[in-house]
Amino acid sequence: MEPEDIFDDNSLSYLTTLFDGNAIMAPALPRKAVPKDRFPALSATLKTQTYHDPSTRGPGSHTIRTIAWNPTGHLIATGSSDRSIRIWNPEKPQVKNSTELRGHTGAIQRVAWNPTKEAELASVSTDGTCRFWDVRTRTCIASIPLGDEGVTVGWASDGSLALVVRRDDLLIPIYLHPDSPPTAGKSLPQSVQTNQTIFNPVGSPTTLLLTTGEGSVKICSWPPSSTTAAAAANGGTPLHHSAQTPSRSTTPVPPGSSASLQTLHTLHAHTSACISLALSPTSRYLAIGGSDALISLYDTHDWICRRTLSSLSGSVKTVSFSWDGSYIIGGSDEGTGIDIAHAETGEIVARIETSMPAPCVSWHPNGKYWIAYSGDPAGLKIVGAAGGGL
Repeated sequence: MEPEDIFDDNSLSYLTTLFDGNAIMAPALPRKAVPKDRFPALSATLKTQTYHDPSTRGPGSHTIRTIAWNPTGHLIATGSSDRSIRIWNPEKPQVKNSTELRGHTGAIQRVAWNPTKEAELASVSTDGTCRFWDVRTRTCIASIPLGDEGVTVGWASDGSLALVVRRDDLLIPIYLHPDSPPTAGKSLPQSVQTNQTIFNPVGSPTTLLLTTGEGSVKICSWPPSSTTAAAAANGGTPLHHSAQTPSRSTTPVPPGSSASLQTLHTLHAHTSACISLALSPTSRYLAIGGSDALISLYDTHDWICRRTLSSLSGSVKTVSFSWDGSYIIGGSDEGTGIDIAHAETGEIVARIETSMPAPCVSWHPNGKYWIAYSGDPAGLKIVGAAGGGL
């Protein structure tokens, strides 16, 4: 489905510069990509490793709700319904080599790593807090009250802020400082359901993409307009591309302290709610998962939908690209199996059989065709971590 052309040439050029893989300085690939014709045979050799958490006591007691690789791929975090976060070394599956983080008093909704620090993790929970962790010391370095349940959290690519979405669709930016605690900025109320957000992939945050329950993805400018949205709740200086930082207060966001986003463009991607988002590592494609069981792939050069993937059985809870951007997978809490599609053609090139639905799926970020997924009663599973030819 093609979007309406509601932006001028200058806006298109601006967005292209931010997201087009040909227009930005993409990082060097760690190894040569495996071509589509060789991928099926090589993927069949991958062996799956199980990571069993001793907290598992039966069906539903330790449901993994979120998984995330750290930037280097040396660690992977899981967040569960029993309020626990566990950090695994994918090459050492024994639980004695893992780290448990405790402190939340409600189910973990989302974990996300600071893209510039391999040991800093953010988490949001139904307990109404966003916590920041140093996984090396197992320490919660900050806890920010949200005023309601957190749904998701995502980082700016430069690690300067984490953006939380609350259950009532209020966005709360949390600013990180080198020598002082994180501070919450002015809140951003949304008029429609918001499920996930991502920032532009390179440099300081200037553009924000967010899903809506109306089947669209809004592309907005950042920081918010007509407000000092980066200021802390009790006053402070906005976050610009300079060394200025907000106030050091950790006061909860007060009622009525809100800002607004300016929409640059809207992608009318699905006929029902958009749930998940992912940019390919080269920023060539934006993948949008919907409650209609479809994944749409948008070309970030002209923001036109190039192809639609339709192999899933239910709402697409997560989408993920391989480290080279060549392949894509989606996770759903309906049906079984994970289909691996070729991003350039949409062709299904391989399939991972699962005994249960796998709502959380995630490719290894740095040179390995490993796939982590949730949903199995035995615990986290990583395809490829136990060996294989990829």
